[in-house]
Amino acid sequence: MARILAIDTTTEFGSLALVAGDRVLDEVLLRSADGFGHILWEHLARLLERHGWKTSEVDCFAAAAGPGSFTGVRVGLAAVKGLAEAHGRLVAAVSNLQAVAWFGTADLRAVVVDARRGEVYGAVYDAALELVRPEAVARFPDWLRGLPEGDLEFLSTGFAPFRSALAGTRFENAAVREAPRALAAAVGMIAAARLRAGLAQDPAVIDANYVRRSDAELFWKDR
Repeated sequence: MARILAIDTTTEFGSLALVAGDRVLDEVLLRSADGFGHILWEHLARLLERHGWKTSEVDCFAAAAGPGSFTGVRVGLAAVKGLAEAHGRLVAAVSNLQAVAWFGTADLRAVVVDARRGEVYGAVYDAALELVRPEAVARFPDWLRGLPEGDLEFLSTGFAPFRSALAGTRFENAAVREAPRALAAAVGMIAAARLRAGLAQDPAVIDANYVRRSDAELFWKDR
């Protein structure tokens, strides 16, 4: 039975999870407005100790890879890379949008997350969590116009700001499902599926999933 350790530090609402086989053994919710670099390892040690796990016994390490806070994304990825390299294990870098889609029930799952600056991160997944429409950043009405035909279920960790934009569109009566802010359990379950399918990766090759360039990059280009 494969053991997965999953980390999400991509927003101020972070989480840690242990997955054993095909079930979530435990999930710990975290919150830190000033990042997780200074508290991550303490909480991780407590979680592992509570279940009698050692990092050397973990089969695959997983992290939410974004989109999200640029610093937060790097903290989680650096942690799983370091652990995997230390123990010769594989890793899974899981898109936050795919993790949100994991909570869906429909055949077509339109995931939308606030990207600030009047934009959203969005993507459409099928029931197997395969991309139907690629991840993108756009204004919500523009993104809606590009969605595929069919019965869509919208998923978000906070859909309230977008609901009014559905009025008068073909999605006015579409199902909406709120996903939890804590994504580590979903990240861990997706990682477990990848490990079984032989799709987990070497820690040297995983990368962040920023979708949009950082504010610093955009500012530099505009100067």
